[in-house]
Amino acid sequence: MPIAAVIAANTLLQDDLDRLGKKLSDAGLANVHQTWIEPDRAADIVYKGSSDTARSVLQPDLEHFDIILLEPEMRDVKLLISDMDSTMIAAECIDELADYAGIKDKIAAITEQAMRGELDFEQALRGRVGLLKGLSEHAIADCLAHKIKAMSGAKTLVHTLAHHGADTVLVSGGFHQFADIVGADLGFQAVYANQLVIEDGHLTGGLDGTIVDGARKAAILNEQISDQSLDRIQTLSLGDGANDIPMFDQAGLSIAYHAKPAAKAAATGFIAHGDLTHVLYALGIPSAQWTA
Repeated sequence: MPIAAVIAANTLLQDDLDRLGKKLSDAGLANVHQTWIEPDRAADIVYKGSSDTARSVLQPDLEHFDIILLEPEMRDVKLLISDMDSTMIAAECIDELADYAGIKDKIAAITEQAMRGELDFEQALRGRVGLLKGLSEHAIADCLAHKIKAMSGAKTLVHTLAHHGADTVLVSGGFHQFADIVGADLGFQAVYANQLVIEDGHLTGGLDGTIVDGARKAAILNEQISDQSLDRIQTLSLGDGANDIPMFDQAGLSIAYHAKPAAKAAATGFIAHGDLTHVLYALGIPSAQWTA
């Protein structure tokens, strides 16, 4: 039977659960039972009926809680595949790198449009990288040291899912020069990203190899499923932008994290009120079972 995982940023009351359960029952969805995942923080409401109806009924409550609708089988995650920028880290690497070239505002505006799905991803990426031509490669190391920070809960999420038997893959529309470092720090087992071309210690404004865009992210997910003989329902994709939608469409469970409207609409559910540990609550994993 489907589950509505209800997660509060601060406190979840029994009265909240009772009210949400009644809303489901009044809509013809039998409220089977409620189970606490984490007392006063997260709980499951198990119901019978259409998840589309449940989603419609609970829509107003998304202003106050993160509510993820899922099937029980989705909680046995065997593959986590996640975006990096603004998902696993609290920044867009290309925007921060552009700050060293004095053009952050210009590039950030293009990034925002691309993440909202208003521009072709590859064209926008190549155009922004071209504007960085001549920038010293030392800016990358400085940017990593001073501007790139892990998203709250990121390391706990990756390590906990790995401890529970999931493979973890980072897929970034950004750059290997950042993603390799971030991926290793957070505990990802594999990293896919784009390669900035550097010659004589400076960016050439070019990229080397196949571009990791939305289609490539979905292809990587499908390759992982095939190579490991996984059941698709046991795959979890995370992201925040329009270029994550193709892998959302291919995953068993997809969660948009503090995401752009198009990504929120395409995902199974979204997190808007908490950090990445809310994903663990959605999977029914209480904090006592988290791995730091």
